[in-house]
Amino acid sequence: MTIEDDIAFLEAVPNFRRLGAPAVRMLAIGAESHEVESGQVLFAAGDPADGAYIVQRGSFSLKPERAGDAEAIAGPGTLLGELALLAQTKRPATATARENARVMRISRAMFLKVLEGYPDAAHRLREAIASRADNWAREMENVRAALAPKER
Repeated sequence: MTIEDDIAFLEAVPNFRRLGAPAVRMLAIGAESHEVESGQVLFAAGDPADGAYIVQRGSFSLKPERAGDAEAIAGPGTLLGELALLAQTKRPATATARENARVMRISRAMFLKVLEGYPDAAHRLREAIASRADNWAREMENVRAALAPKER
């Protein structure tokens, strides 16, 4: 893949698209691509997370660390480990390639440097995160209201 292909790929990922073309270009330049063989574990639940992966080709089974949580499938364009771009965290699930796959890795250090260099991108990201947090809070309030005992 060329750098232009990588830029176009990252621009198709909603969380990166909002950063703007110059910031996405820098992410594409600093990203690392890795081939992952079928059955290979990309990362394990509980591992320290120092960056995110974007599935370019193939798919991954995501098995949560907590027993009883549903397994998920991540295909092309899926961002794995979004929070790890901004903060130290641990992987909540084990990601195993379901077939030969390719991922793009973006380290936290590089992502934060890009945000430092492009304050407008950092502002847009902050606004997106604030909007999502507001939506989550509203959803939680709706759940709480639905679970509250009904008055007779």
